[in-house]
Amino acid sequence: MLAVLFVFPGMAAAERNITTAHAVLGDDGIQRLEMVAGSYFYEPNYIIVKLGIPVELSIKRESKVVPHNFVLNIEASGIDIEEKISTKGTLIRFTPNVAGEFPFYCSLKLLFFKRHRDKGMEGVLEVLAATP
Repeated sequence: MLAVLFVFPGMAAAERNITTAHAVLGDDGIQRLEMVAGSYFYEPNYIIVKLGIPVELSIKRESKVVPHNFVLNIEASGIDIEEKISTKGTLIRFTPNVAGEFPFYCSLKLLFFKRHRDKGMEGVLEVLAATP
């Protein structure tokens, strides 16, 4: 897994830590990437995949107490995912059929507290079109 950390001056700490990773194409033709869902963050939180190739995200939750989920909606590709993330790991599978940048996030919240997404638990999936 390749991860790069970008820090942007002048932004709040929760907003400036962007970790980027490219999914790795396996011999079986599936792009794979491992992620961690922690205390109101995803690691990495900027994922790059290729268009039209199946993707498998393996996401493991760090916290044994605070629940988290993974939400990704790419309407043009017919992708509408909302999966609970377990401490043992959760596999998310989909095939993106449209290029662009798409948000993913945790939609959960506890009682009167802020939503996990509002606390920074979100990221971007970038789908790259094939190069000629």
